[in-house]
Amino acid sequence: MRIVIAGGHGQIALRLERLLSARGDEVAGIIRKPEQAAELRAAGADPVLLDLEAASVEEVAEVLRGADAAVFAAGAGPGSGNARKETVDKGAAVLFADAAVRAGVRRFVVVSSMGADPARTGDETFDVYQRAKGEADAYVTAQQALDWTILRPGSLTDEPGTGLVRLAAHTGRGPVARDDVAAVLADLVESSSTAGLTLELIEGSTPVAVAVKAVAGN
Repeated sequence: MRIVIAGGHGQIALRLERLLSARGDEVAGIIRKPEQAAELRAAGADPVLLDLEAASVEEVAEVLRGADAAVFAAGAGPGSGNARKETVDKGAAVLFADAAVRAGVRRFVVVSSMGADPARTGDETFDVYQRAKGEADAYVTAQQALDWTILRPGSLTDEPGTGLVRLAAHTGRGPVARDDVAAVLADLVESSSTAGLTLELIEGSTPVAVAVKAVAGN
């Protein structure tokens, strides 16, 4: 498979790139800074320099053409202001979805946030973030040309992954290792069996492959 990842230098994305390249997939990661390229190459991914806050739909579509799947894993990140929650967490996700539609890439997986809600009120940064993620998710799920899956992890940790998770429409809050989020994403992009599902993810007792198969089609 050829898989294109937006936010290719993110902590989850780098883990995902290693997993995908190790199983023989061709991976491209979209990055904003040239100095990030070496880490992507070390992870087995081809770096693509493109600013999703400034690029056109056609520029992003050109990167996506010929891909079997697209993963949106970009985010403004901690410390960014409210404005970048709108331009990255929402705006870049909408742009990436539009570009995938234009490029004819149906499989589309989004790394969202547990609690994302387009109707969330409040002006605190976290409120703006959750609203932006919710609005992005709502936009993606309205695209009939995409076989989308929305993944909403719980509290992210850097603990070593166990390969054991709880994956369901509603899991309740809890922690999950970034390693395990990447492992779930690697399974999700492989097929469209979970298309049309919004899933929450926390640590649990079910092996990743079993958890993904269990929710497929539900």
